[in-house]
This record gives sequence, C-alpha cells and structure tokens, in this order.
Amino acid sequence: MAVIGYARVSTADQNMALQLDALKDVGVERVFRDQGVSGSTSDRPGLDACLDHLREGDVLTVWKLDRLGRNTQHVLTVVDQLTSRGIGFRSITEGLHTEGAMGKAMLTIMAAFAQLERDTMIERTRAGLAAAAANGRKGGRPRKVDDADAAKARGLRDKGIAATDIAKMLGVSRATVYRYLADGTAA
Repeated sequence: MAVIGYARVSTADQNMALQLDALKDVGVERVFRDQGVSGSTSDRPGLDACLDHLREGDVLTVWKLDRLGRNTQHVLTVVDQLTSRGIGFRSITEGLHTEGAMGKAMLTIMAAFAQLERDTMIERTRAGLAAAAANGRKGGRPRKVDDADAAKARGLRDKGIAATDIAKMLGVSRATVYRYLADGTAA
C-alpha cells in the first residue's frame, strides 16, 4: 500500500508549496503535479499519470477536494473508478475519505458543495464585470498612456523618431509603444 498525492494549481505563477507541505505532513510518498492547469479542463497530464500509477491498496490523497475534479460529477466518477480498483481516496482539508458508507456519503455532499461554491464564484465574477461595464469601466490592467500621449507618440513616429526613443520619452516599454502605434489607440 502506498499513499500517493496529487497537487494542482490553475496558473503557472501560483505556488503549490502549501499543498505539497500538507501532503508531506500526512505521509504521502510520491506527488503527481499539474502546474498551470485549470480544474475545468479535462487535459491534466499529472492527474492522468497519477491515476495510471495507482495500484490496489493505494490511497490517493489531495489537499482539497476541488484539486481533483472539474465538477461534482467528475470528482464522483474519479472516486468511483478508484473504489472499483480497490484504491482509497482522502481529502485533507475537508477530512474526507472513502472508508465506510459515511465517508462516501460525506464525499458526495462535499463534492456538491465544492461545485456550488465554484458556480457561485463564477456567477459573482460575471455579475461584477457586467456592473462595471454598465458603469463604463473595463476590466484589465490600467492603461500606461492616455490619448494625449498616444497622439504625441504617433506624431513623434511620423517625424521619424524610433520606437525605443519614444518609449524612453514616455516612460513606457518599447512593446507598449508598438502596441498603441499599431492600432492607433492607447494601450
């Protein structure tokens, strides 16, 4: 019997150290990872390799239930497949495991709540973006230059001044200069 872990973060710049430490603390012997992979995608090479590696008697351990599956149905399908292969499942944060009828029932309930939480978060985000758009605000990073600086940059370019020099004058990167010169708007 081996205790095998799986860890996932959604973006490449996120850190999975918290998950790895928690998995180590509960005695996980090997951890499979997916870095920069959204839970909503079905293409997760680390999870696929983990599931292939597991053998009867092993226990798959995750830091939190939402690290495992795309939605409630996917989590329950994966756990059912594990159970049919004689493999246990454990989620550290929620204190869930597949040992016994109560553990399986709690897993089903918690998976449903995890899905509800994710759906609610998406709903709130969409509502916030819609409200911001209704008030004339766009999401994203604030513009580095205003329309006056963009016009000034176009004028300097028309006089033959290099983009590198324009960038220094405006205090922005050369890429920013190219971006707003290319489409005629401030970036």
